[in-house]
Amino acid sequence: MSILIDEETRVVVQGITGNQGRFDTKLSLAYGVNIVAGVTPGRGGEAVEGVPVFNTVRQAVESTGANAAVLYVPLLGVRDAVIESVEAGCKVLLATTENVPRHDAVAAVAAARNAGAWLVGFNTNGIISPGKCKLGGIGGDDPDAVYPAGRIGVVSRSGGMSAEISWALARGGYGVSTAVSMGGDRTTGRSMSEYLELFEADPDTDAMVIYGEPGTSNESQVGEAIRAGRLSKPVVALVAGAFQENYPAGVSFGHVAAMIGDSADTATAKRRMLRDAGAHVVESLDEIPVLLKGLVPQTAAPRP
Repeated sequence: MSILIDEETRVVVQGITGNQGRFDTKLSLAYGVNIVAGVTPGRGGEAVEGVPVFNTVRQAVESTGANAAVLYVPLLGVRDAVIESVEAGCKVLLATTENVPRHDAVAAVAAARNAGAWLVGFNTNGIISPGKCKLGGIGGDDPDAVYPAGRIGVVSRSGGMSAEISWALARGGYGVSTAVSMGGDRTTGRSMSEYLELFEADPDTDAMVIYGEPGTSNESQVGEAIRAGRLSKPVVALVAGAFQENYPAGVSFGHVAAMIGDSADTATAKRRMLRDAGAHVVESLDEIPVLLKGLVPQTAAPRP
């Protein structure tokens, strides 16, 4: 199995006629993703890479049975685009846009949650269930090289670190059930612990690896879920950004959400908290597969 997406996922791409939408659609089709429709207002009747374009998401869903949406939408159109997809019945949405205004982000997240939909993002490069489906540009032009199929779930606040973790797993003889780049903005569709609870319920995921940073309550919520018994599978945590503790509070480094507001926001505090909760905290990528060998069986031959 996997979480959120699989072979049955039927994808509509909002903004498919734009440069990024076209580029990622072409690579996703080459990977075997079932992209059934695109949407750009006023461009209905066209086609991109053989994919029919509609004027509205509702038209696309009614005509093709799409159940997941990828959004390549300008900043100020994100809220309305999310609401449009949710109201059309899409249950998984990937919003790639970064720095979405907070009031727009909150409204979009609320709309998705109220409809029981999973909104991934904002500021994400995607989600991938290797060999089954992917949403967004995750994996580039050769996802198999970085994301081999396996039984480890990955949730990262960084798109680049999703790839680094998955590649480290591959070098150690492990593969990925699903990798989620959850988004680097201050407001995201779901929390890290919510994704981990999906992995906890997935019979084909043996353990989870998370990548955390300074700022936000995501890592503390993971610790709470472990202590409360909602997460019993092994959780391996890599938390970067201790260097930020040498700088004044309130300064973002990298992702806008990577900001230290108080002592609990620091990488050092998060590492201590996760370790005390029962997570397996590592200091480097290479430690991840080494630690996993004592927890769960390998699933593939190590990559060179």
